[in-house]
Amino acid sequence: MSGGEVAGLLVAVFWAILVSFLAVALVRLAQALRAATTLVHQVTERAVPLLGEASDTVRAAQGQLDRVETITADVQEAAANASALSTTVASTFGGPLVKVAAFGYGVRRALGRAPAAAAPPADPSRSGDPGGAPADRRTVVGRTLPPARRRRRGKD
Repeated sequence: MSGGEVAGLLVAVFWAILVSFLAVALVRLAQALRAATTLVHQVTERAVPLLGEASDTVRAAQGQLDRVETITADVQEAAANASALSTTVASTFGGPLVKVAAFGYGVRRALGRAPAAAAPPADPSRSGDPGGAPADRRTVVGRTLPPARRRRRGKD
């Protein structure tokens, strides 16, 4: 064997090894592509019904939001009506009620003062005090004197 034949043999061996490595890599790549194809097929089979269910859920949620919007509008209208009613009641009954309360206060005050001014003078004979003053206090023209002045008045 000559040098050229040995070199050709070596190149053929390296070439065979290279082809076998490439064949193994291509076989593994083909297996990976089959697995990816299977996975995509399974995801597609499961995703299509899930998308349909999601679409149904979104439609149902939209229906609920429409109902909530209707309820919110009704509540807002009821609140506006209640506010208008409150304003109407306050303006209708507020003024007259204040006037009635003021009149009642004036009547109570007038009746509260009338008995004190129209009270008959105290009878000195019924008092236990020899000076003629009532037992618990001495009044001078409708007013009560302080205790210190009572004692001085009693001794006059």
